[in-house]
Amino acid sequence: MTLADMMRAVEISKPGGPEVLTLTERPVPTPGQGEILIKLAYAGVNRPDALQRAGAYAPPPTASDLPGLEGSGEVVAVGPGVDQWSVGDQVCALLPGGGYAEYVTTPAAHALRIPEGMDLKQAACLPETYYTVWSNVFMRGGLQAGERFLVHGGSSGIGTTAIQLAHTLGARVFTTAGSEEKCKVCRDLGADVAINYRDADFVEVVKGEGGANLILDMVGGDYIPRNIQALADEGRMVHIAFLSGPKAELNFAQIMARRLTVTGSTLRPQSDAAKARIADELRDKVWPLLDAGRVKPIMDSTFPLEKASDAHARMESSQHIGKIVLEI
Repeated sequence: MTLADMMRAVEISKPGGPEVLTLTERPVPTPGQGEILIKLAYAGVNRPDALQRAGAYAPPPTASDLPGLEGSGEVVAVGPGVDQWSVGDQVCALLPGGGYAEYVTTPAAHALRIPEGMDLKQAACLPETYYTVWSNVFMRGGLQAGERFLVHGGSSGIGTTAIQLAHTLGARVFTTAGSEEKCKVCRDLGADVAINYRDADFVEVVKGEGGANLILDMVGGDYIPRNIQALADEGRMVHIAFLSGPKAELNFAQIMARRLTVTGSTLRPQSDAAKARIADELRDKVWPLLDAGRVKPIMDSTFPLEKASDAHARMESSQHIGKIVLEI
């Protein structure tokens, strides 16, 4: 296969709002040791992309400066040492960066097959979200069937994924959202209790049901001490983002007396080997659920690559329900 030398891409012209995303041309990257080159069909849009655009989330030194942490498409070249993928394979993949472009390289071990019955647009929504939810809720958080699980931001890409996986694997699911429409979507996906945070106090609701065994939080700020109150004894709290800031005042006597665990992680800085381990678990434990249609990506909207700024504006409006993708 003859590849083009140059490709369309969207770069961050300077730190700022959505308007700083600019269409440009870049050289097509070459896959290195253990990497594949993907001709992207779609790329997922995620909160870390917006943080990087704003200058608050620098890419790792070895990663592309282009935003974009997940996508789907066709393998068009393989680097040395790659034997699990061949040219012509269709994959979705977690990316170190560079997804807002026609071509991208990524470690071969971070790619996954397209689930049965799913198109490339849907598959582009899977990697960043499913890697994040599985590694934090199940690998780090240890959620078990029968436990009470609270996820904030239930109508987001992370939230809709966490609700479905937790419900399918036997947990009792609580979630928060900002409108009755969003709460209904959450209940339809398997949430047992969806709390409109504008009308009710999630702490009182969850405590009234015995407290949460596990909380997945992406809000931070004043939610942090409220989460502590909402946990059951020996509960766990896992942080993955801080939309309201990373700082809060905590009473550690509560954490000690009630034997609570407070933890968290970010995905992008983890080693390639750690991400490959997550991919292995997804392949074994989650992809069969996707194949069977027991869980699925929830789609909000699609924008062409050159309208990436509109996609970011949509995401930052918090009006979306589910995932936003770019059509490459």
